[in-house]
Amino acid sequence: MDRVCAVVGGSRGIGRAVALLMAQRGYRLAIIARNLQGAKAAARELGGGHLALSCDVAKEHDVQNTFEEIEKNLGPVNFLVNAAGINRDNLLIRANAEDMLSQLHTNLLGSMLTCKAAVKTMLKQQRGSIVNVGFVHTDMTKDLKEEHLKKNIPLGRFGDPLDVAHAVVFLLESPYITGHVLMVDGGLQLTM
Repeated sequence: MDRVCAVVGGSRGIGRAVALLMAQRGYRLAIIARNLQGAKAAARELGGGHLALSCDVAKEHDVQNTFEEIEKNLGPVNFLVNAAGINRDNLLIRANAEDMLSQLHTNLLGSMLTCKAAVKTMLKQQRGSIVNVGFVHTDMTKDLKEEHLKKNIPLGRFGDPLDVAHAVVFLLESPYITGHVLMVDGGLQLTM
């Protein structure tokens, strides 16, 4: 079975950590990012046989073209990891509508559009896995006041991209787990 995985947001942070683990396990990867140079750099780091693509996940036409390109070059997508996201961290009262819409379009609509594109192929194959990634400590969250937040996490630290990458690969390779939310949060949910 071909193991073709699209890693959206694969040029940095969680997506890059997921891509590194998956490449080590023999997956053929499409590294998808808004910045093509970043995607190419990440794909080169993985070794040969991987694809780098630029895509604005908030635009359905871009997403469709990207998945067509993946199928043409690597084969049908069996696995999808949605790790793309943007952060316009601000107090609600200071946030402008443009920033709010930008976050919604990338973080929510983008994941929905990539899932839609991947599911079409997965239904034809009658198999596939999708993992949508949430929040951990990356360069996107570097401006948060860490010390205050860390004392609420029982493990006493933020998760890093590799912590999440191991959970992502576990879910992708567990065909009988479906529709599950796996909390990779150092025990934070236990304190709420």
